[in-house]
Amino acid sequence: MSIVTTIDDLKPIYRRRVPKMFYDYAESGSWSEQTFRENESDFNQLYFRQRVAVDISDRSTTSEMIGQKVSMPVALAPVGLTGLQHANGEILAARAAQKQGVPYTLSTMSICSIEDVAEATDKPFWFQLYCMNDRDFIANLVDRAKAANCSALVITLDLQILGQRHKDIKNNLSAPPKLTLKNALNIATKPRWALGMKDAKRRDFGNIIGHATGVEDLNNLHEWSENNLMRTLDWKELDWIIKRWGGKVILKGIQDVEDAKMAAKTGAHAIVVSNHGGRQLDGALSSIRALPEIIEAVGDKIEIWMDGGIRCGQDVAKAICFGAQGVMIGRPYIYGLGAFGQRGVEMALTIIQKELETTMALCGEGSCANMTRENLLVPRGFSGDWE
Repeated sequence: MSIVTTIDDLKPIYRRRVPKMFYDYAESGSWSEQTFRENESDFNQLYFRQRVAVDISDRSTTSEMIGQKVSMPVALAPVGLTGLQHANGEILAARAAQKQGVPYTLSTMSICSIEDVAEATDKPFWFQLYCMNDRDFIANLVDRAKAANCSALVITLDLQILGQRHKDIKNNLSAPPKLTLKNALNIATKPRWALGMKDAKRRDFGNIIGHATGVEDLNNLHEWSENNLMRTLDWKELDWIIKRWGGKVILKGIQDVEDAKMAAKTGAHAIVVSNHGGRQLDGALSSIRALPEIIEAVGDKIEIWMDGGIRCGQDVAKAICFGAQGVMIGRPYIYGLGAFGQRGVEMALTIIQKELETTMALCGEGSCANMTRENLLVPRGFSGDWE
């Protein structure tokens, strides 16, 4: 583990240790994967202004996200099937986030349930909700999250229909994995993963199985999921969910200025500029390109975060310079989880925090709050001026 100094160092270890279908699930986008690639590559078009002869002896990455004190302006994003990247993955990721002082977000499509994670942790976490047609199921999920003392509800807005993810289709992705000859042979090369899963707390969808009407086992889960994504989701439906929750709300999946303006009127506490990690509308702008216009439009009305393409602390710094008050990361901590379990997630967060602090200092700033667009060199036309 001493050779791991960057997030990129975790990725090949993760790939070796996790079955191909779950590696591909995390490390892929929809259609041609243009947006998936540009989420990451567009950060490389932004440059920092190096400053010298500035007192940086007193440095801190601490910040706040929706009033919650954090060790750095980073939260772990909701990632479905985390518990199949590593046995008890959601529990391990939540514990790592708690130890490192950042928020953890549990996905609706998690393997370990809301109750599993609450029982295994000492501090409140966030819960992410997919909007489904079954109102009773939504109400039940929201009430379960309240009972588990979740401190915020993250509502994903960009999954009314699934983007076509070719790798998942070709791999026959399922939970637990279907034992086709191809998948069985691949799993046989991952003994560490297989042994861990043998003793895992759960291997199916703990938030759904036995809770959604007519879904008692995995046999009818796929059909239920496909048919129950809320195609009719609009701002009125969203208002019902927000009122039912009654606590802090984060709206995830905003890419357009007009949508950001509508989101700012809902009473939500933050919005996340996100394209679902490039897994939904391929050909959409990268999150870092979409971010500046949205901040300019509604940054004085609501907290704005972003996710998508962040692979290091410098990426976090660039988003903060544009005016984001926080970011969410998914793939970096999944790499760590698949590679080394909880310790790998802690390692990923430590790497990002160290890179953020060092970048901040070399820009002549002592805190994240002082980072502004003045610390960046931005090419003309990077954001805006679209015909």
